[in-house]
Amino acid sequence: MADERLTGRLLVATPQIEEGIFARSVVLVLDHSEAGAQGVVLNRPLEADVDAVLPGWQELATAPPRVFHGGPVQTDSALGLVAVPGEGEAPMAIRRLFGGIGVLDLDAPPPLVASEVTGLRIFAGYAGWTGGQLDGEVRTGSWYVVDAEARDAFTDDPDGLWVRVLRRQRDELAFVSTYPVDPTMN
Repeated sequence: MADERLTGRLLVATPQIEEGIFARSVVLVLDHSEAGAQGVVLNRPLEADVDAVLPGWQELATAPPRVFHGGPVQTDSALGLVAVPGEGEAPMAIRRLFGGIGVLDLDAPPPLVASEVTGLRIFAGYAGWTGGQLDGEVRTGSWYVVDAEARDAFTDDPDGLWVRVLRRQRDELAFVSTYPVDPTMN
């Protein structure tokens, strides 16, 4: 696993992670290389509407139109993740990362990109790992690594994402989806 690049895949927190932002989290890995990894937590909506943080973007935001807690790194900055249809060159103000996922330049005027994207999610901060750190966390059992589906990054039910991602696995991971939040209740 140490040599496998995880860009575009999901990290699903194992029950071993019991507290903090990563407990029962689902992280989309945006970039993974020898230098480190970056991703965003997909299932931590905040109470803030998008317009409260970035006026003009609320109407384009995928439901729920809230700012999401992307991770513990640089929580005072915003990252716009978008779904971009097609395989061609990325539209203006968008940098395609992989497949139909891209990062949006939030300084661009919203009308410029409105017709170019089919999903938008705004994240405060991101998750980051130094070189080798994420590989070590996967090896020690903190994360399950699974394939992402297009709808994961823009789900309208982020609170149920951890269970849904695990339940769709075709191995013993499907059983983990039934693991209680409080194991003493098992």
